[in-house]
Amino acid sequence: MEIVETWTGRAACLLQQAMRLTNEAFAEHLGVSERTVSRWHSAPGMVHRTEVQQILDTAYEQAGETVQRRFALLLRPPAPRVEAQALRVAIAVVLRGTDVLLVCRRGDGELRWQFPAGMVKPGADPSTVAVQETHGETGVHCTVREQLGERVHPVTGVVASYYLADHLAGEATNRDPLENVDVTWVPRTALTRFIPADQIFPPILSALEATV
Repeated sequence: MEIVETWTGRAACLLQQAMRLTNEAFAEHLGVSERTVSRWHSAPGMVHRTEVQQILDTAYEQAGETVQRRFALLLRPPAPRVEAQALRVAIAVVLRGTDVLLVCRRGDGELRWQFPAGMVKPGADPSTVAVQETHGETGVHCTVREQLGERVHPVTGVVASYYLADHLAGEATNRDPLENVDVTWVPRTALTRFIPADQIFPPILSALEATV
């Protein structure tokens, strides 16, 4: 049996491939959200946290000899080059009065405040994904007001589509505790205390200033 010293996004996705499971089925098998599995595909170099390492260890050990052999064969070749244009995320900048909605994500040994976001599958409408992922992560229902633009994200390298949205209903709650530590509304004027200004897509800052 191949020994996996450290599970990365790539290794987890290769285990999924060896088990021949869809994102939804793999997520259900591991007891995580489908959104979490999608993030592993978008970040092959990420190193999972200890509790996720343990979940993957157990899944691998219980997978059976055929799956373990298939996994070993998949693990040996170098990872295929991932083109940034092949992956897209939809990001929602949700407003409620003078507040904006943020989530605090785990990852790479540190916590980061971000806007709600989700991977866009081929053929899906990014604005719809932004609304659905916001509700899936935070319990907040929102409606898109306008698209703020898109860019290749400077940190993740994926194509990011940004949408300004308005709160419709729902309290902000952490509905994805495996990925997120907290969910909260923050005053728009205090946004840069949570996310450095140089990391915020400029059209977001312009839109928030125009709507204050």
